[in-house]
Amino acid sequence: MFSPVEAFIGIRYIHASRGNHFIAFMSLTSIVATALSVAVLLTILSIMNGFEGELRERILGMASHIIVETDDKAVREWRPLVDAVARNPLIVGAAPFVSRDVLLSRHGIVRAVEVRGVVPELERRVTSVDAHMSKGRLIQLQPGSFRIVIGRELADAFGVSPGDTLTLIAPQPIVTPAGLLPRLKRFEVIGIFEFGLNEHDSGLGLIHLVDAQRLFRTGSGIDGVRAVVEDASLAPAVRGELTKLLRGLDMGFVGARDWTQMHRNLFRALKTEKIVMFSILAIAIGIAAFNIVSILVMAVIEKRPDIAMLGSLGMERGALMRVFLIQGGITGIVGVAVGLGVGVVLALNVGAIVTFFETVMGFKILSPEVYYISDIPSELRMPDLIVTAMLAGLLSVVAPLYPAWLAVSTVASEGLRHE
Repeated sequence: MFSPVEAFIGIRYIHASRGNHFIAFMSLTSIVATALSVAVLLTILSIMNGFEGELRERILGMASHIIVETDDKAVREWRPLVDAVARNPLIVGAAPFVSRDVLLSRHGIVRAVEVRGVVPELERRVTSVDAHMSKGRLIQLQPGSFRIVIGRELADAFGVSPGDTLTLIAPQPIVTPAGLLPRLKRFEVIGIFEFGLNEHDSGLGLIHLVDAQRLFRTGSGIDGVRAVVEDASLAPAVRGELTKLLRGLDMGFVGARDWTQMHRNLFRALKTEKIVMFSILAIAIGIAAFNIVSILVMAVIEKRPDIAMLGSLGMERGALMRVFLIQGGITGIVGVAVGLGVGVVLALNVGAIVTFFETVMGFKILSPEVYYISDIPSELRMPDLIVTAMLAGLLSVVAPLYPAWLAVSTVASEGLRHE
């Protein structure tokens, strides 16, 4: 058990004595190194969380949380199916869709894209496309009008703006006496959206559901229903409930997928990257812990006469060990505490800090002309804070063990020989 004498001596050894400021300087260096490593680890993890959240928001902003797939030939009326999906208390919105891969053409430029038939009034409940419309409005899609909303990159590739037309080439050809002819339909561009993801901005077009059913000859059938859950993390559980419910209904149900299945590889890669980055930056904390070991070893060598004197006066070996455990523990814990404080401040204000440096230096770190985002996102999560604190604290406590053992191995006669 620690006593005031051991604590007093351990704290005193952190400061300079007898005009020797080297140990005090090295202690301060160790505190700074530990604080910097902890702060950098916490800040980087928060920035990676921010980028992951930003990516998830952009992907789910158009892809929704759950997709209920149906056989378009077996669905006689889509409204009962949408109502059945929306009855789940955790689902905040559901909307039907028809999706096909087609070709869009204009002035010799041809692009393969996904064209999705939607109901504008319901679509705004399951996607954030309205918030990402740079030109036009989704509500302008009217049944029978054959209008289309496309992504920014696709619009730039064709050089079109609202009011221009694109030719859609459907996959089902027309059978004529002269042979098979492609089915062509001209659509008017009435809106342009920009999500910041190439998958959407360069490869997706939205038309009205009625136009899609007529164009792709699905009758009143749909390809499925897209739903949004109030909490995205609950999507797998809700998907299971919907699967059990819809299997017992005669609505052409085929299967259901949630966003964790549709984008599993992407988010698994992000998680792996975060683990690797954490491991690499944790090494920096280990290096700072080695600084504590070096400082304490030098302190033991310098204080060998004092250690021998204390031993000869009757201080037990365990008490001598606790002196240096206190010295190293305080050095490490102060560094960890300072690092956590600095890391939290940086993680919560990294956007403002980056903006300040951009203003001072006169250029954008993430130029909006090159990158899809112009600000560095950051999301501080409590599990990251706890794991970082536990890892750094553990290393700070373990680091003084060897120097403390070295101190009690000092023989009193050897330590007093030159005194």
